[in-house]
Order: sequence, then structure tokens, then C-alpha cells
Amino acid sequence: MSDTLRVAGGAVLHPDFTVSDGDVLVDRDAGEIIAVGDTPAGDETVDAAGCLVMPGLVNAHCHVAMTLLRGYADDKQLDAWLQEDIWPAEAELADGDIRAGARLGLVEMIRAGTTAFADMYFEVPEVVDAITEAGLRARVGHGVVTVGKDDADAVADNEEALSVAREFNDAADGRITSAYMPHSLTTVGEEYLREFVAAAREADVPVHFHANETEQEVEPIVDEHGSRPLEYAADVGLLAEDDFLAHGVHTTAGEIELLAESGASVVHCPASNMKLASGMAPVQAMREAGVTVALGTDGAASNNDLDVFDELRDAAMLGKLQTGAADAVPARAAVEMATAGGAAALGFDSGRIEVGANADLAVVDFDVPHLTPVHDHVSHLAYAATGQDVRHTICDGEVLMRDREVLPFDEAAVREQAAQRASELAARAGE
Repeated sequence: MSDTLRVAGGAVLHPDFTVSDGDVLVDRDAGEIIAVGDTPAGDETVDAAGCLVMPGLVNAHCHVAMTLLRGYADDKQLDAWLQEDIWPAEAELADGDIRAGARLGLVEMIRAGTTAFADMYFEVPEVVDAITEAGLRARVGHGVVTVGKDDADAVADNEEALSVAREFNDAADGRITSAYMPHSLTTVGEEYLREFVAAAREADVPVHFHANETEQEVEPIVDEHGSRPLEYAADVGLLAEDDFLAHGVHTTAGEIELLAESGASVVHCPASNMKLASGMAPVQAMREAGVTVALGTDGAASNNDLDVFDELRDAAMLGKLQTGAADAVPARAAVEMATAGGAAALGFDSGRIEVGANADLAVVDFDVPHLTPVHDHVSHLAYAATGQDVRHTICDGEVLMRDREVLPFDEAAVREQAAQRASELAARAGE
């Protein structure tokens, strides 16, 4: 007999975006959904009365430990922000800082209904330990930067990224997978991309990287290689079906067609792109071309939160502004990008509520003034709900938050430690 969990008494968001009253029954041993609708009683029950049970949100591009740098440097263009503030501060990071920042970010995501995410950062074992403790699902990788390094250090950085990818692929009983993660097309040299992307293919791990985030990233590639960034990426072997890139703001019709043909996914980070004045990604055009588009918060230093519900609203609003059409990136598309789209980009069998899928769920409380009346649940998810409306969060069949209480961590202790670490980091970086 399996150990079962019943999410009972609420409404359920189905894969076709219809909503009906019903329960969700979960096999906790397998971490899978085993019944939807009229289900038998479970060994344990989670009360979803007055709530909508939806797939857990997916944050498909994040630097979770950057919570320590939330509000540290704002109101600057990307290049200046990175070079003058973020990179010097990150040079002072200790292992304990990264774990403390990761734990804080994980608590924040659990509280906002996120059950899976992708993370590119440093000292990945520290992040993996925190994820294992939290019970979330993640695809992780070491961010490679070769600019400013001699060949030996550049090779070592890439080798560490591959070693991390091999070590942590299928970790935490399969909840954690990995990828080779060169930071971007302008921060990793061509010779290293050609060599180590091929090695990543041999290791059977996908590739995740930043691309076409700003015009200043596009121009050097066009000048040096005589091709658009994603044409260059394809030439060095980067665009494969399981690969996913962050931002894709400044992409042409030809590059969108290349993405569609390759099967690579794009992670749209609307809040970060707006805050850094990077631009507006052509999300509607990407989706119309058949490109899988997911949503990501980016790091908390450039967002400045990890609430994917904020990204839902921003993506829908920005999609309309970018096209000048009010029906672009409608509510359903935004919710899809935050659930099924993110799961597809990261290679997880999540993002939908149906038998056989991963039991990754967010239970959203609709019994509140700003979600009343309910003409359309999906509309409210896109335009009115926030992470604070999540009552319960479930990942892999395990309850991570019940009635707004995060269970894997002592939240007060996590916040206190992160605040202390952040203060000490800022002091060191300011010396």
C-alpha cells in the first residue's frame, strides 16, 4: 500500500485550463498524482476549501543565492550594474554566504508556490544541499565566465562546470538535475564553447546560457563573427532540443525561426528586463512560431523578488505593450509559461495536474477580497493573484508549506542568518 496525500475540497485547474471542483490524490512514495476529481480518502489530507489547486510554478532562470544582494545596487544599466557592483560583491562571497542566500531564496519560493527552478551560480554543492533540505525540484549548474582569465583558469572553470553537471545530475532521488551553464555568448570564449559544449553532449546534460539580453551583448557578436548571436550559438553547438536560454530580448525573426527549428527553449524574465532597461522580448512572436517559452525571475538583485506570480502579470502586460495588441500574451498563455512551459524547458514531468504527472502543486486561496468575484480563475492567476495568496505548497508529493507555514526550515532563523551574512558581505565588498 502506498502512502497517499489528498488535496481536498477545492477547485482544480486542468491541463486544458478548465476548472472544476474536485480533489487531487497523490502517491507520496512515487511523488506522483494518482487521481483527480472524485478520489478516495488519503492517509493525510490537505484542506483546499475556497482554493484553486494548480500546478506548482516553475522559475526557469534564477540565481537563488543572490537574495543576499537584494537592493544592494539598483537603477543602473546591466553592464555597469554587473561590473561596478555585483561582480565585486560576488568576489567576496564565502561558501556559507551562498548556502544562507540559497536557503532564503528557497523559503521565498516555497511561500509563493514555486516547486521547481533552474539555478546558475557558484559553489553549486552548497546550493544543492539547500535544495535537498528544502524538498524542491531544480536543475542546477555552475556559471562559467572566461573573460579576464588566462587559459588555465578558463579551462578549470569549464571543467568545474562539467564536473558539477555530472555529479548532480539525478541527485536528491531525481529531484535535482543539472546542466552545463556557460554564462553568456560574450563572457565565454568561442574556443571554450566549442570544446565544452561538445563535452556536455557526451555527458548527456543540456546547456543553459544568457543570450540576446541587451543590445550591447548583440553588437560585439555581430561585429566579431558577422552573424546574429543565436546564429553564432548554433554554430558553436549551443542550440539543441533540451537547451534553454535566458532572456532572448533582442531576437530577430530569423533567430526566432532558428529557435523553433532547434527545439531550444527561451526563459522570459520580464521584471529583470524592465528594471535593467534591457528591452521587451518578442514573446508573442516566439510562441506563434512554436518556441517553448518559460518564465524566470532572474536573481533577486535585479528583480527584486522571486515571486513568479509577479512574472506572470509582467509577462502578460509587457507582451501587450511590446506588440501594441491587447490580446497578445493572454492570461492563459502567461499561466502556461509559468507552469507547463517551465516544466518543458527544464525537462520535468510537472506543470500539469493529471494522473502520472509529478505531484508538484500550489494551492491558491481565492477566498480574499482581491480575488472576488471569480468570473475566471485563470484571469485572476495572471492579473490579480500574488505569491502571498498561496496557502499550501507541495513538491514531489511532500507538503513543503501548510497554511502559510514553511515546514523544511525555521524561517525566522533563515532570515536572521541571511541578513547577518548579507551585512558582512556588503562590508567586505565596500572595503
